[in-house]
Amino acid sequence: MATVENAELVRRGYEAFSAGDMPTLSEIIAEDAVWHVAGNGVLSGRKQGRDAILAYFGELATRSEGTLKVTVQEIVGGENHTVALQHNDGETNGRTLDTDGAIAFQVRDGKITEGREFFADTAQGDAFWG
Repeated sequence: MATVENAELVRRGYEAFSAGDMPTLSEIIAEDAVWHVAGNGVLSGRKQGRDAILAYFGELATRSEGTLKVTVQEIVGGENHTVALQHNDGETNGRTLDTDGAIAFQVRDGKITEGREFFADTAQGDAFWG
């Protein structure tokens, strides 16, 4: 898959995430995909398999009381890896999330096979998610 197609696949994933479109996310994430979440918080760590990744995405919506907004700033596509720069906002239980981040995606055969989340302020994310 070419770099443009990889970037479009990731962009489609962000659009589906923002819309809560789990069927599209299920379609573009490989069944055996792995997701890595930076930090030491309750949501940090490795998520193994599409079902675990989708459950994690659902937990983000639940814990943020539906306020999480991820704004894509730029997507840079590569042959095997595509990087998305983003800004994250949310409010819940008197806590605020306002931080930049990046996700490095690995793409294989037209599917996302790995995601690695990085944040400018990991401690803020850990505190926000509780």
